[in-house]
Amino acid sequence: MKHFLFLLGALCSTATLVGQTDTQLYDIINNISAKRIQNDVTTLANFGTRHTLSDTISETRGIGAARRWIKSEFDKIASECNNCLEVFYQKDLVKKGENSRITKDVMVVNVAAIQRGTKYPNRFIIMSGDIDSRVSDPNDYTSDAPGANDNATGMAGAMEAARVLSKYQFENSIVYLGLSGEEQGLFGGKGFAAYTKEHNWEIIGVMNNDMIGNITGVDGVVSNRDFRIFSEPVPPTETEEQRRARRFYGGEVDGISRQLARYIHKTTKTYMPEMNPIMVYRLDRFGRGGHHRPFNDAGYAGIRIMEAHENYTQQHQDIRTENGIAYGDVLEHVDFEYVKKLTAVNAINLAAMAWAPPAPKTVEIGGIVEPSAKLKWSKVEGATGYKIYWRATTSPTWDHYTYVGNKTEFTLDGIVIDNFFFGVAAIGANGHESPVVFPNAVFR
Repeated sequence: MKHFLFLLGALCSTATLVGQTDTQLYDIINNISAKRIQNDVTTLANFGTRHTLSDTISETRGIGAARRWIKSEFDKIASECNNCLEVFYQKDLVKKGENSRITKDVMVVNVAAIQRGTKYPNRFIIMSGDIDSRVSDPNDYTSDAPGANDNATGMAGAMEAARVLSKYQFENSIVYLGLSGEEQGLFGGKGFAAYTKEHNWEIIGVMNNDMIGNITGVDGVVSNRDFRIFSEPVPPTETEEQRRARRFYGGEVDGISRQLARYIHKTTKTYMPEMNPIMVYRLDRFGRGGHHRPFNDAGYAGIRIMEAHENYTQQHQDIRTENGIAYGDVLEHVDFEYVKKLTAVNAINLAAMAWAPPAPKTVEIGGIVEPSAKLKWSKVEGATGYKIYWRATTSPTWDHYTYVGNKTEFTLDGIVIDNFFFGVAAIGANGHESPVVFPNAVFR
């Protein structure tokens, strides 16, 4: 009887650990302010243009004034949290002729605010938005380009996330990042990715926000609940050996960026079930690019979060009325309650990952020609347990899991390895978990 009661108690404790939600994440959602976001988007739009090659001297117009204001806002947030943010410019000189959109030498300047983790200060999750804007001609750096949705919304979202999350402490570090040079060739992302390499940062993931404010699509759909998560299937830095192994063991849609997308999808469905996150199995929109790509190119997990229904009359357009259509990326087209929702999506995922232990470095799988799947993984400092996830090979999400406690190997009896994909996540004492790690080794 004692043994039965002990087992029952252990099962109840396990159920509590893996089934609970963290009420702090609901508080974070509720503390995101549409009004503050609206004020920030309005301020950014009122700089006239934020083109990468625009004025850097004026205090009221151009990208120089915009980035100084962004830094001042991050500084203000830092002053209100006992200097919990390290705020700085990161910059690189891009020479004339680097591509057809760089018509003169320009210093591409990013604005970063780091909230250091208490336990893993060198592990970072990044939320980024773009500072710059443009009109129809990508080389026109004098005409008005308010860029209200593209991408004052993403930049304002990063600032608002900093205001709310700076009230908490996390084990891992968070970076709130404004990137320049996106419209001219993703130069800000390239520069900051190189900066992280130079400083030996360990990147958990990059959440790039680019256009998170439009709910009325050119396709006629109006929705303030749908949004897209773009992610590449496997890293471009994979080795030939890894590519060959994938042919036999699977993993065509299980790279690190795809696992980050699944993590965001799951967290959103758990804490914001009214939202409809749509995972798009593509690096970005067809033939187009975003500022997560330079981080992907560096071998990091990175995704793009954006509205689901775009309106192309309001992107990269001179402000005008033509054939009864009002063109231009102006404030009237931004739905600030929707920006609030997508900012909350970012904030809860930043917090969940920043509170979680690291993911296992290695996950091995076995069970060939056996009636069970076997997994073993490297022990994670700070983890109090692990979850094994599995799904049908055609499913986009991790649909099944079992909590196995503080073990580093486990056999799933009756689960045939041929019919499913598997992964392992580390769980902390607070119940937060790392992204899932797809097996990266095989044993027999």
